[in-house]
Amino acid sequence: MDINNAQKAVDSWIKSHGVRYFNELTNMAQLTEEVGEVARIIARRYGEQSEKESDKNKDLGEELADVLFVVLCLANQTGVDLQQAFDEKLDIKTKRDHNRHHNNEKLK
Repeated sequence: MDINNAQKAVDSWIKSHGVRYFNELTNMAQLTEEVGEVARIIARRYGEQSEKESDKNKDLGEELADVLFVVLCLANQTGVDLQQAFDEKLDIKTKRDHNRHHNNEKLK
């Protein structure tokens, strides 16, 4: 599924199951919460903190999908074509960063 279709799928889900979008500030707070859940898993599973027993069954993919869902909601409700924005960003990063990363001694 491309990003445009993902935005449409989220919009359809909101209209048929979610009643309406939460307002932008609520969704921003929700996004922050979801990113925090991803950070907790990454910090404990891949970082130096020990993972609590209650966190061992947390699904990183599910938490990343929660982040994506809320990002798609925010794009929909603010009129952002995320496919276009992403394509443009990838082009900018490709032009700007190609040699930068190849020449970075820290990455070798």
